[in-house]
Amino acid sequence: MGVLSLPEALTMARQQGVDLVEIAPSAVPPVCRLVDFGKYRYELAKREKESKKHQHSNKVKEIQLSPSIDPHDFGVKLGHAIDFLCDEMKVKVTLRFRGREMAHKEYGFQQVQKLIQEVAPYGHPDQPPKLVGKGITAMLSPLPRTKRAKNPRRSDDPGHASNLPSERQQPPPSPSQAGGGTPSHSSAAPGEGKGGGASGFSNNPFSNLEVEGSESSDPGEAAPGAPE
Repeated sequence: MGVLSLPEALTMARQQGVDLVEIAPSAVPPVCRLVDFGKYRYELAKREKESKKHQHSNKVKEIQLSPSIDPHDFGVKLGHAIDFLCDEMKVKVTLRFRGREMAHKEYGFQQVQKLIQEVAPYGHPDQPPKLVGKGITAMLSPLPRTKRAKNPRRSDDPGHASNLPSERQQPPPSPSQAGGGTPSHSSAAPGEGKGGGASGFSNNPFSNLEVEGSESSDPGEAAPGAPE
């Protein structure tokens, strides 16, 4: 709006219901802006928050190992390290020796080197692993996005929605449901079919079992000891 005197600028700000904010005090003449100061501070804080949201390089995640770590546990730690590197975070690898493990430090260095080799497509060590006290430490930094491989856990995860079957297999319908009717109740004794034969279960291990004393020679003959 050109060069104005301070009283003129203040009068103009009051007429528009805004504030007169000095944004460049070192300029000659100083540069001011007519804005709502509260809204201006809110937008400035919002822009700073958005810019910091995508800056994960300052964040450091720690992965702890042991010389005798289980292969499954090593795979879990490896997956976490890959996730952190793909999220633009640094990874600090720490391996602690306990008791007599200090006598075989080479096993600890082998575990750390193995992890570094596995995460090579995603990050690189800032310096070789070194022994500090009773442990080994190494710092990993993520590779640039153009040179870094994609995270396999984000696309090849078995539980991912794209890998789930579209339709679940349903059990075959029962004969009564296939016919559309309700199951009929027969008067046959338990363990017998409709025709008086064996049980309706084809794999029933008790279908051919003969119980002692159940053999009937004559339908009219009464069982011994039974009342006439």
